[in-house]
Amino acid sequence: MNTLFSHNHNAEKNNADDVIQLFNDCFQVSTNTILVGNAQEPIYLPANEQRLFNQVVFTHDYFSSALHEIAHWCIAGKERRTKTDYGYWYSPDGRTAEQQEAFERAEVKPQALECVFSMAANITFNVSIDNLQGEETCRVAFEEAVEKQVQSFASTGFNGRAKQFLAALHHFYKTPFLSSQSAISPSKAGSHIETKI
Repeated sequence: MNTLFSHNHNAEKNNADDVIQLFNDCFQVSTNTILVGNAQEPIYLPANEQRLFNQVVFTHDYFSSALHEIAHWCIAGKERRTKTDYGYWYSPDGRTAEQQEAFERAEVKPQALECVFSMAANITFNVSIDNLQGEETCRVAFEEAVEKQVQSFASTGFNGRAKQFLAALHHFYKTPFLSSQSAISPSKAGSHIETKI
């Protein structure tokens, strides 16, 4: 497993209501977007005649699911944010090796940003290959791609929405800000990315 960041506890110790409040404080007024939990499946729903706000919806009350869905929203461009689930079609568990490789390519940036959000919230991040019933692919290569993207974010910075939410997490959880030195010097951090199937 790749060495990356030190996290002190699991996401279950962080309250999903806190991340909802942080997100909504940041974006409800400025982007007409709210974070909503307690769903069976995650989804992004743009505002329409029935929905006053765009909704970033996460699974149950899972803190990590919230961070992952926020990462997708932060990365999605303006046009994508006008479409349900950003206009993407999700290939469910049971993917072929080829489908899984495509899934992993699409997930590198969101999972890297989720990793950074997790660090700011002081929780362990788990790389997710999300394919229990499908063909095996090289998990190590995906972990390395996510780690490389984290380092790239640390070096080049974040877009405005990601930066704003990251600052809110750091302020609320009183964690140090990510720097390229902390991302590229894992020996100082003392922990690792964990793989979650």
